[in-house]
Amino acid sequence: MSFSIETLLLFCSVIIFAGIIIGKVGVRFGIPALLLFLFTGMLFGVDGLGFKFSDAKMAQNIGMVALTIILFTGGMDTKIKEIRPVLGPGIVLSTVGVLLTTIFTGTFIWYLSNHFSLGQVFSLPLAFLLAATMSSTDSASVFGLLRSQRVQLRNNLKPALELESGSNDPMAYMLTIVLMQYIEGTALSAWEMVFQFLYQFVLGAVIGVVMGFLAVLLINRLAIPNKTLYPIMLLCLVLFTFATTSLIKCNGYLAVYTAGIVVGNNRLKHRSGINNFFDGLAWLVQITLFLLLGLLVNPHEMLHVGVLAVLVGIFIMFIGRPLAVFVSLLPFRKMSINSKAFISWVGLRGAAPIIFATYPVVNGIEGAEHIYSIVFFITLLSLLVQGMTITPVAYWLGLATPAPPEGSFVGVEIPEETGTRMEERVVDKNMLAHGSELRSVQLGENELVILIKRNDRFLVPKGKSKLHEGDSLLIVWASNEESSEESNKKLVQRIRQTLMQ
Repeated sequence: MSFSIETLLLFCSVIIFAGIIIGKVGVRFGIPALLLFLFTGMLFGVDGLGFKFSDAKMAQNIGMVALTIILFTGGMDTKIKEIRPVLGPGIVLSTVGVLLTTIFTGTFIWYLSNHFSLGQVFSLPLAFLLAATMSSTDSASVFGLLRSQRVQLRNNLKPALELESGSNDPMAYMLTIVLMQYIEGTALSAWEMVFQFLYQFVLGAVIGVVMGFLAVLLINRLAIPNKTLYPIMLLCLVLFTFATTSLIKCNGYLAVYTAGIVVGNNRLKHRSGINNFFDGLAWLVQITLFLLLGLLVNPHEMLHVGVLAVLVGIFIMFIGRPLAVFVSLLPFRKMSINSKAFISWVGLRGAAPIIFATYPVVNGIEGAEHIYSIVFFITLLSLLVQGMTITPVAYWLGLATPAPPEGSFVGVEIPEETGTRMEERVVDKNMLAHGSELRSVQLGENELVILIKRNDRFLVPKGKSKLHEGDSLLIVWASNEESSEESNKKLVQRIRQTLMQ
């Protein structure tokens, strides 16, 4: 079936617009937007409105680009000071946890398919391959859901989950490739696999760090008249990092995620514009990817493996993933059982497992024709059951509090290169421990409260101002004492102008 470019543009615009509108409606009812994008793709597909798309290779290639952008954007939002306390658990979960999930789930798939008549029989290597494709938590799903849910997680759980989901895709990818090589009879020796593992992970991380610092240097040093070109230049560097790392048979996904962390934790010119660009681009590629993956699946084919997929999905959610998490985190005894239980529950499947499931299909692995349908079915089940219950489970386990408002309540942004920063801080009981007057509140060095917001009113701060729980303080601070006074004066003027508009 061939289309003119006008027809193709019309179809793409309609389906993406429909996905956005459906996603907006879903948020109101607590349904993950990514799940609705998959359903939208299925609605327009063969068993829906009849659009036929069956090019798994194209979906795989688009998925690689999408994951590159998603992982880099997630890395930029990952703050080192937040992940430092959970660095150990995060790395263990993204490596040992993925391996154990593959072993537990693969063994279950092999036993289930060989001892019960469920329409499909998997050999042990093929069962492990199926498990490996969906052994990682999906970064797109986790980043999207944790940012859209208006809750604040205790015990550093949010950075731990984001670190795990951002860094475990490389492990799942490597397991998928190694198992395909074993099935095809081209497997490496044990020592070669260990070397390959270290080569991919260590060099991938090193390249990511180097490219991240290079990106920061170029953006801060190059004087480009048109500031809208800065995010485009950074995008080119991200794609360059992934491409060059992959060409030398190293882990491109880990490289771009590491580069994102470096960029996100260094002073950067035009950060606001860059963040807005990548946030919007990440959502666009997520929507496009999930719609495309929904188009690729044929729902009637999932019926043949429906029972097997449901049983495997239930096993992963309630046994395989929790068992892998608790075993992996045994050395970290200070982490509470509730925290481990919540980490187990946020083992979301999403775009990455579905993309990895295309590899056996594209490579023509014998018996892999049902892998994509099974992984797709389990992803739907995971987003539906786990994705819709993240917030209730967090509150039930006593690990969540309402999130503070995002951004500044006056809409003023400060360029990082000025050395001055601004943040909104909500008054709580701890802040009032030494008294309810503003002068009794303990602030950091060079921090200054320049505005108080109470409900819909703005109050001028004074030393004797009485603070109430729930008040919002607009605080500015400078990186050095010399620049703080002048910077704060200019900032106060800008805020006054904004409020008068």
